[in-house]
Amino acid sequence: MKHLTLVLGIIIFLTSFTLKGQQVAILKYNGGGDWYSNPTALPNLIRFCNDNINTKINEKPETVEVGNSIIFQYPFLHMTGHGNVVFSQEEAENLNTYLRSGGFLHIDDNYGMEPYLRKELLKVFPNKELEELGADHPIFSQEYKFPKGLPKIHEHDGKRPQALGIFHENRLILLFTFEADLGDGWEDATVHNDPEDIREKALQMGANIISYVFKN
Repeated sequence: MKHLTLVLGIIIFLTSFTLKGQQVAILKYNGGGDWYSNPTALPNLIRFCNDNINTKINEKPETVEVGNSIIFQYPFLHMTGHGNVVFSQEEAENLNTYLRSGGFLHIDDNYGMEPYLRKELLKVFPNKELEELGADHPIFSQEYKFPKGLPKIHEHDGKRPQALGIFHENRLILLFTFEADLGDGWEDATVHNDPEDIREKALQMGANIISYVFKN
């Protein structure tokens, strides 16, 4: 049954990708965490990518739920928040199938979700662990060069930023950016009053992630 589900997922994903093209969506999850935080972040990143790296992404990202098969219509999912995350077993299996079928999930910790997320990812991939990406990973030089790896956008606990990933058949299928707060840097300039060079770094790193998914 699981094999049949995977095959159907692949068919749905490939068909949807052909029809939808370059599309991104925000992942809505349960548990009480604010999945809806940073509302201007993803639209701003999409505009930056369309203007600077020749993508043609719909400027209005959709919102999709973890357990819904509609996630197969979107090659790129973005997830963020500050607090608790809960996946049901059915949601975990749906997300597992989506990612192994060719989808990609970027999770940006907006401060506070990391311990909850790690626990829930074990439901999605019981036999896989988050691995830290070295600064030589292609995602750090896809469009813009980050020779030291993930940039630090906002300071919280004095910890270094980390890019953590899950791989399937040598393909990066999930990226978790932690202690960086990329999404805050993507938001409208008036939200956090970040210096322009900090916002530029955040948007450029975001563009690298988008490019890695859509241009590889």
